[in-house]
Amino acid sequence: MFWERTLAPVFDRVRRQFPAVLVTGPRQSGKTTFLRHEAPDAAYVSFDEPLERQFATVDPHGFLNRFQDRAVVLDEVQYVPTLFSHLKTRIDAQRQRHGRFLMSGSQQFQLMRQVSDSLAGRVALLELLPFAGIEILPHAPLDLPQLLWRGGYPSVVIEPAVREIWLNSYLHTYVERDVRSLQSVKDLRTFEMFLGLCAARHGQELNLAELGRHCGVTQPTCKAWMSVLEASYLVWALPPFHRNLGKRLVKTPRTYFLDSALAAHLTRQPGAEALWHGAMGGMFFEGWVVTEAVKAFASAGRRPDLYFWRSHDGLEVDLLIGAGGKYIPVEIKQTATPLPGHAQGLSRLCQWMGTDAGAPLLVCAVARSTALPHRVTALPWREFPGWLCDRLREN
Repeated sequence: MFWERTLAPVFDRVRRQFPAVLVTGPRQSGKTTFLRHEAPDAAYVSFDEPLERQFATVDPHGFLNRFQDRAVVLDEVQYVPTLFSHLKTRIDAQRQRHGRFLMSGSQQFQLMRQVSDSLAGRVALLELLPFAGIEILPHAPLDLPQLLWRGGYPSVVIEPAVREIWLNSYLHTYVERDVRSLQSVKDLRTFEMFLGLCAARHGQELNLAELGRHCGVTQPTCKAWMSVLEASYLVWALPPFHRNLGKRLVKTPRTYFLDSALAAHLTRQPGAEALWHGAMGGMFFEGWVVTEAVKAFASAGRRPDLYFWRSHDGLEVDLLIGAGGKYIPVEIKQTATPLPGHAQGLSRLCQWMGTDAGAPLLVCAVARSTALPHRVTALPWREFPGWLCDRLREN
């Protein structure tokens, strides 16, 4: 079964514009299925296969000669870092041939270093994240608790009966494979504790000192481990907004798990309804909206222009979305009954930003769009992913 991905139009366009395309993203987000579906006539090689990995490492020219003028999908290409320089030579010899090398990879930081060293200017970089709501809801019209419970990984979304076994296996494989390759972690149990603590702080500001105290490791170690979570696409860091870019870069971000099912599993949520009505229900909803925004930018082939905002006197706005030369303030509330007080932080932010502010939104569980004071629109959660994708296409 193949579900259409919103990245497909962007992939089709850049394939005609660049000699190579690299699709990155977390393990099991559907990269292989996507590439084979979008390029059905291309040859296919997986570097998860030891023999293929050895062939490409020992005899890279012989390996590439197999494909002659045919396009090829090179899956999990980070396992053969020496191949990139040979790809560069092939591309430079026929610079006008586009879409010849279609690659996938799962380790962001390590892979980006290899690409920037060898293929800068020759490769289009795209991210394929787990399913977004706009990709799930046409096939599985779930309510919000069930949507949060299933998350976005294709295996769980399409076959929910395998959820517990799949998540257990995924986390075990992640810790044993990616953590060891991205960071020299000696005590995997302590890292697993760190991972669980991060999930319990889903949507909160990152406090490395506190995490270090609970895990019994140093703050630099926590910082290195957090970079592993980001590199493997488990966690997204949402920076605070500040007019001064330098201050924006050094302020403390909020961290969100990109997949709600993984966060729910790590925090031992007993079921969809218990998650929704429990102490973390509002935070899971906020995380869903924020990560839907991250996925919308990724599917448009753009770097996320996303922030949160806090005033000096404690007023907050959960999300600021940069689109069309404006910053659209978005407040996120679990309520189905939006009230004028929910627009207070949005109103203050719009006053502070002046003409830089777009029309503010309150994303909530309301049944239909509703006008609130201060030009605020209460938007149903189901409409938010499509609304944002439309805005990004327009701009």
